[in-house]
Amino acid sequence: MSSNYIEEINNILKPNPLNSHLVLDLFAGCGGLSLGFEAQGFETYGLEKDEDCCYTYEQNLQGNCEQIELTVKSKLPTTSVIIGGPPCQPFSVGGKQKGLTDSRDGFPIFINAIKQVKPDIWLFENVRGLLYKNKWYFEEITQVLQELNYIIEWKLLNSVDFGVPQNRQRLIVVGHRGKFQFPQISSKRITAGEALGELAFQVLPNSKFLTPSMDKYIAKYEKASCCKRPRDLHLDKPARTLTCRNLAGATGDMQRIKLPDGRRRRLSIREAARLQSFPDWFEFSGSETSCYNQIGNAVSPLLAFYLAKSVRDYLESSYRLSSEELKKYTLPQQLSLHL
Repeated sequence: MSSNYIEEINNILKPNPLNSHLVLDLFAGCGGLSLGFEAQGFETYGLEKDEDCCYTYEQNLQGNCEQIELTVKSKLPTTSVIIGGPPCQPFSVGGKQKGLTDSRDGFPIFINAIKQVKPDIWLFENVRGLLYKNKWYFEEITQVLQELNYIIEWKLLNSVDFGVPQNRQRLIVVGHRGKFQFPQISSKRITAGEALGELAFQVLPNSKFLTPSMDKYIAKYEKASCCKRPRDLHLDKPARTLTCRNLAGATGDMQRIKLPDGRRRRLSIREAARLQSFPDWFEFSGSETSCYNQIGNAVSPLLAFYLAKSVRDYLESSYRLSSEELKKYTLPQQLSLHL
C-alpha cells in the first residue's frame, strides 16, 4: 500500500514550470511551501537566512533562494503572490509567548513586505498558539493588513486532511481581494506504515538506538503524562506532529520506532521527510541536526500543493471586489474561527 503514497509525492510534487506568477517566499526554510507552489506551476524566489536551508532549497527547487536576514527595510521584487512562515517561536504553546516583544518575531517584516509590494494575494502559515494567549497580537496583525485593502480569512488546517501521514495542525491566513476558497479536506487518511513501507523495518548501519537509560526515562515520562498508549510511532495511524525537538532531541517525546525485537530506534532523516510528505528525491543539506530542523520547521509540501491550487484558481478567476466593496468587510467578520 505504501507505494501509492510514495509514488504520489515523488511525482505530484515535482516542479512544474508554467512560466506562471512569481511567488515570493519569505522565511522560506528548506522550501516546503515553495515546493507545493512550484508543483502547481508557479515560479518561486525564496528568502532565508540559514545557509543549509538555502542550499537545500536551491538543490531541489527550480527557484533561487537568497541567503539574507530580512528586516523591515529589505527591498523586495515586484510580485503578485507573497507566502511565508514568519518565525513562530514567540507564539508556540510550548514557548514563552512573548509575542511582539520577542526578538524572533517576523511579523513586522511580513507586514512591511505586503505594504511595499502590494501583491494580489498573500498567505502565511503559523502555529495555532498564535490564536491563544497572543490572540490580541493576531488581531493587531490582521487589522493592519486589512487596512491595506485585503479581505482576511483564516483556518486551522491539519495536514492529515490533505494526504500527509501526520497530524499537524497549523494556522493558515490568507489576504485577497475577491473570492478565495480554501482547499477541500479529504476523508482519506494515510498511515505512517503506508508512508514508510519497508523503511520502518530496516536497521541501517547508521541507525541510532535508544539506550536502556533513555528507555527508562521515557517510561517515567509516559507515566507522568498519563499516556494510555506508548508514544512510539504507530504504523496503523498517522504520526504525531513532527517538530525540531522530537526529531533531533533525545527527549521523552522523541519520535521513534519500536522494532519487533523490542529495541527502539530514532527516525531516520528520510523517514521524517516522508512523514512530512517530502519526496524521496528531495535531499537535505547540512548536519544531521540541521536536516532534522529543516524537516521539523517545514510546511508539509502536500498541504502546500493544495493551498497553491487555491491560490492559482483565485488568480485565474476574473472576479475581484472593488475598493468600495472591500470596505464592507469589517475585522470582526473576518476573524470568525474556521474549523
